[in-house]
Amino acid sequence: MLELFREGQVYEVLLVTKSNVTPVGVVRRGNLLFFKLFGGKSAEELREHPYASIQITNDAELLVRLGLNLPVSLEFEESGGFRWVRGLPGFYGRVDAREEPYEDELGETTILACSLAPEGEIRGDLPNRPLSRADCVLIEMAVDLTRLPVAIEKGKDEVARRLGKRIEENYTLYRRFGGSSEIAERIVEWAGEILDGVS
Repeated sequence: MLELFREGQVYEVLLVTKSNVTPVGVVRRGNLLFFKLFGGKSAEELREHPYASIQITNDAELLVRLGLNLPVSLEFEESGGFRWVRGLPGFYGRVDAREEPYEDELGETTILACSLAPEGEIRGDLPNRPLSRADCVLIEMAVDLTRLPVAIEKGKDEVARRLGKRIEENYTLYRRFGGSSEIAERIVEWAGEILDGVS
């Protein structure tokens, strides 16, 4: 199944740790999957329990809900210290993680740079449905929304305004591509609320 991931491309997947599930972008290099964590519960858990599953989903709304900490209903299975979402295909394995400095338009921070070497495969019954263009835009809107409060907190008002504008532009694209999830509208509303008071 690892051959589904083309070398060098970024894939949005689910990272399942001891008690948390979060979307994460992974890149395959050889037989390893690499990803970065910018703090949060998954990073904390991997420091204490360096075992995780990476699972594939074509449910963009699930990725967005998890990324924005909105309620979801999932069933889990466990075996040999690993945990995964029932029904979704993927891999499990030990995670090698180290802290590294990281810098982007939001400034400098420390990330947890991780790699997972698959030790076992998780069978799933993923519905045979491709991601739509609207799905991809919805995911980008959610990524920008998660960066928006960080920009404000760090006093990067210009970056915050740019993120807000991109969310609005992507919402227009989302609707044009046939997207109809109410989460997209909520993302636009939340972005407006976060940007209130930015000069």
